[in-house]
Amino acid sequence: MKIARSLTTLAAATALALGAVASPTAGASEVTPEQIRGDATPSTISELDIYGEIEKYLPKDSAGNPSPSRQEYEDAIGKNVTFKDVDVNEIPDSKQWMGYVLKYPDYRQSVKALNATAPAMDRTVPLAVITPDGTFDSSRPTLYLLNGAGGAEQGMDWLIATTREDLDPNKEGTQELDEYYGDRNVNVVIPQAGAFSYYTDWVTSPDRSYLKGPQKWETFLTKELPGPLEKHINANGKRGIAGMSMSATSSLVLAQHNPNFYDAIGSFSGCAATSTPLPNFYTQLTVNRGGGSTEQMWGPMGGDYNRYNDGLINATKNNMGNSQVYVSANSGFAGMNDLGSSRIEKQGLAGALKSSSTLVVEGGVIEAAMNACTHDLQAKLQREGVKADFNLRNTGTHSWPGWFDDINSSWPTFARAFDLPVEPVSTRASESAVNADANAKAEDADKQNMEEAENDPKTPADSRPVAPEAIEQ
Repeated sequence: MKIARSLTTLAAATALALGAVASPTAGASEVTPEQIRGDATPSTISELDIYGEIEKYLPKDSAGNPSPSRQEYEDAIGKNVTFKDVDVNEIPDSKQWMGYVLKYPDYRQSVKALNATAPAMDRTVPLAVITPDGTFDSSRPTLYLLNGAGGAEQGMDWLIATTREDLDPNKEGTQELDEYYGDRNVNVVIPQAGAFSYYTDWVTSPDRSYLKGPQKWETFLTKELPGPLEKHINANGKRGIAGMSMSATSSLVLAQHNPNFYDAIGSFSGCAATSTPLPNFYTQLTVNRGGGSTEQMWGPMGGDYNRYNDGLINATKNNMGNSQVYVSANSGFAGMNDLGSSRIEKQGLAGALKSSSTLVVEGGVIEAAMNACTHDLQAKLQREGVKADFNLRNTGTHSWPGWFDDINSSWPTFARAFDLPVEPVSTRASESAVNADANAKAEDADKQNMEEAENDPKTPADSRPVAPEAIEQ
C-alpha cells in the first residue's frame, strides 16, 4: 500500500515541482504585520505550562502524587523517555494534544506550547508550534496551519490526527507531522482553538456549545498575532497559511483580505464560495454543529458582509496573484484508504465497518460537493490569470487520508514560496534523542480511532456531533 501511495504522491509532487521550475518565484510577503495590524491591540505571547494544564489528569503513584512528577517531566525534555502510563484519552479533548507533548519525547523536543492573548475576543488562545530543532535560534518561514471544524476542542487537531501516520512515503519509516516539517526547516503554528468558527469575525456573539462570546478570529490571526508571534519565534518574514475542510475556506479568505501578506496559500477539500444558496447551506451545516448560524456569523446570505467573506468572489488577481497557491479536492468516490479493509487493523471489524460506511456515504457526498466548489474556484482563477497548483484526485472522501497526502503534495508549492528546496534537508535534533515508543503511540492512535468510530456515526472526519440542544435547526 505504501508503494502505491508513494507513486501517487510522487507523481503529484513531481508535477507541482515541475510547475515550480516553469514559474519564476514571485514573493508575496511585501506587507508587514505592523501594516496589517492597524489599530488592533497586539497579542502577548507567553509559554504555556503543559504540565500545569494536565497535571490533574495524570495517573497517580502509590502515594497519590501525579506521575510523572513535574521534575521528572522537566528532566525528560530532550531525552528518549516515554511516559507509558499516561493515558491521553483520559485527558479532555481540548487538551489531549498537550498529553501527547508531555508523553512522547519527539513531541516534547519539537512542539513548543505557547499562549497568545486575543484582545478582541478577551481570551487566550493556545498554540502548538512545531520547530525543527526544538529552538527558535534559526530564522525560518512560518506556516499557519488551521484545524478543521472540530479542531482541538474535539481532539481532532493536526497533531493528534497525524500521530502514527506516514506523511512522507518517500522516506523510510513513519514521518509524522513534526518530523515532516522538521525535515523542511519551517516553523508550523497550529492555533488550538476556534472550533466551528470559520476563523472569521462574526457580526454577533453566539452563546451556545463551542461558540460562546466574541468570535473575532480574523482579527486575531491576521492583526493581533503575527507580529508578536513571529518576533518570538525569530521568523524570517516569509509566511504561509493552510487549512482543510472548514479552514480550507478560511485560508483563502484570510489571504484574500490581506493581499501580499502570505507567500503561500493552501486550501484542502474546501468550498471557496459561501454566499450563494448551496455553499451557504454547506457552511450552515458546519456552523450549526458548533451551536451557531451563518446569520450570526456573516449576516444574511448574499449580503455585503457575506460576500466579503466569499472566497470565490474574492479570488482575484489583485488578492491572490502574488502568492503561491495549492488547492485540492477528492472526487467523493471511495478510495483504498476509505474502505473498511484498510482500517480493520487499527479499529477492529466493527469500528472499521462503521467508520468506513460513514466515510463512503456521508464523506463521499460532502467531498463531491467540495469537488464541485473546487472546480468553480479553478475556473475563476484561470479567468483571473492567477496561477495555482490544483490537485484533483480521482478518488477519496471528505476524510483525513486526503489531507495527509496534502501535507506532502502541497510542499513543492510552499517550498517555492519560501525559497526552500523541495527535497527535505533535516535540521532536526538527533533522532536517537527523540525516538518515541512506536508501540505506545500506535496504541494511543488506535484508541483515538476507535473513539471516533463510536462517536462519529453521522459526521465528516474533521468533527464529531454536538448535543442536539446546541444545534440550531
